[in-house]
Amino acid sequence: MNSAPDRTPVTDETPPVPAGPGAGADAAADADADAARLKDLGYRQELRRSLGVVGNISMGFAVVSPVVALYAVSMVGTTVAGPLWVWALPLVLAGQCLVVNVYSELTSQWPLAGGPYQWGRRLLGPAFGWLGGWVWQFAVMFGNTTVAYLAAPWVYALFGATPTPGGLVAVAVGILLLCMLVNAYGITMLRWFVSLGIAAEAVASVLVGLALLLFFREHGFPLFTATLGAEALSGGSVAAGFLAAVAVAGWAFIGFDACVSTAEETKDAGRQVPRAMWWALLSVGVVVILNAIAVAMAHPDPASVVAGEDIDPVTTAVVHSFGSWSDKPFVVVVLIGFLACAMASQGGAARGLYSLARDGVFPFSRQVRKVNGRKAPIGGLVASTLISGSALALGLNATAIGSLITFGTAATYLPFFLVSLAALIARVRGSWVPAGHIRLGRKGTVLNVLAVLWTGFQVVNVCWPRAVLAPPGAPWYQVWAAVLGIAVVLGSGLVYLLVKRPHHLLRRAGAGPAAGPEQE
Repeated sequence: MNSAPDRTPVTDETPPVPAGPGAGADAAADADADAARLKDLGYRQELRRSLGVVGNISMGFAVVSPVVALYAVSMVGTTVAGPLWVWALPLVLAGQCLVVNVYSELTSQWPLAGGPYQWGRRLLGPAFGWLGGWVWQFAVMFGNTTVAYLAAPWVYALFGATPTPGGLVAVAVGILLLCMLVNAYGITMLRWFVSLGIAAEAVASVLVGLALLLFFREHGFPLFTATLGAEALSGGSVAAGFLAAVAVAGWAFIGFDACVSTAEETKDAGRQVPRAMWWALLSVGVVVILNAIAVAMAHPDPASVVAGEDIDPVTTAVVHSFGSWSDKPFVVVVLIGFLACAMASQGGAARGLYSLARDGVFPFSRQVRKVNGRKAPIGGLVASTLISGSALALGLNATAIGSLITFGTAATYLPFFLVSLAALIARVRGSWVPAGHIRLGRKGTVLNVLAVLWTGFQVVNVCWPRAVLAPPGAPWYQVWAAVLGIAVVLGSGLVYLLVKRPHHLLRRAGAGPAAGPEQE
């Protein structure tokens, strides 16, 4: 275990920006203020702080990604609940807005990479924070595995080739390596590629969605009150089918915390990162709901999706409406969207590992904490690529990769729940009173309670073993994949916590939970 770097005591007061002529316009003064704030939180500036609010929004937008979200959930949602599934999207979006309220107060006060880890140890202590960070970190890395694997078929579609299990894994590995190289060139290069992805999203999501909705409708709005018999998969229960759709829709709105991952590379992060999270989540939410409605209304035969006869309803709706010429161009813009999502997500994973490793509390911390000459967290990039890439071996077995995808959704909601719970407990105890730019007061407590209830419900809902979300004849372990996956990650984290005692290292470094006076 590496020793932790020297750190100044953690404080919670936001240092004032140096005043003077043109205050706020002087880039050097702003940079000094950001570095001073980071120093007060116990760290020195190692990553390049060059992102504005728009750049930070783009990171969150790319990870949430309307294209990836819609392709990940539209077919499954329609299969389990029929067109009625679309109503799950605004429900999940509203629930995630509750989480963003909590995250906004936290990141406003502690604008640090590796948010769940950094916040948890300050709210409830080093052990809780470390374990929450461990779970979040593996959720993000296995999420990268999922995105790379789901992007691989689009490479085959671009060239008109027939995919094989081994070929999909090989292409997905290539995607992870490409993403690592782009990230290794620094935050500026990453921002350029992500911007290209957002432009592709604008074409594939906004323009195409509006065109489908305005000019190519095959059905009326009453379609969204119908299940088309989808409840048969849930024993005839419409409610059970809709709950399954809510679990599936959860995947569509889980990447906004990527804005937090680049907090130490964002100017005036305490103010701008909360704004960026709201913009990323709400903009993607509107686009995903718009496109889900548009695809359903433009699809020639929604009943075929419910019956499992059409496994790609989005492409079917687009090609049916625009003609066969649109097939390849649409594949290109969708693939670009997937790649941008993978790059931004991998960058977030690397920064989370960097945050843990610089405190010496992650395996091989000395190597993982390294930053290259371009001020990119190269150690975290290599480590996250290795872990995400090794999980791709499951892609050689269709049921195994399905289990990983199921686990990824559940594992992402668990950190949302843990962070919300930690914030609520600290509020009730009086050990944390929000001291950043965003202070919601009593309203914040109410919203925090609702966030705990929402995320707790969604963790149970996503983990609930449902045969309807597994392929016909799937083995028992795929049906129970979410529960088993979380048990493995939590179990391995607890073992590491008991054996290596990383939380003790944090205490010795003077990094106890801070919400006012230092606590041990």
